[in-house]
Amino acid sequence: MGAVLLSALALGGCSTSIADLPLGGTPADVPPRAKDTSGYLPVNELPPAREEAAIDPAERAKIQKELIAARERQASAVAAKDAAAKDGNTKDSAAKDTTH
Repeated sequence: MGAVLLSALALGGCSTSIADLPLGGTPADVPPRAKDTSGYLPVNELPPAREEAAIDPAERAKIQKELIAARERQASAVAAKDAAAKDGNTKDSAAKDTTH
C-alpha cells in the first residue's frame, strides 16, 4: 500500500505545481495568478509608451561623462603599459646585441 501511495505522489508531482498545492497557502499580498499559462509572450503587442522618461537628461549626461572619463583613463593606462613593455623589449634586445 505504501509503494502505491509513493508512486501516486511521484506521478502526481509531474502534473501539479507546488505553488498550486493548498497545503501552505499564499501570503495575503500576492496578486492572483494569471489564468492564461501558455508560456509564450504576445508577438505583436508592444508595451505602452512611458509617460515619463526613465532617466532625466541631466542624470544621463552625467553618467555619459563619467563613462567617457573612465574609458579615457583605461585607454591611457593601456597605452602606458604598452609603452613600458615596448621600452622593456628594446632594452632587452639592446642588451642581447652587446653580448654577441
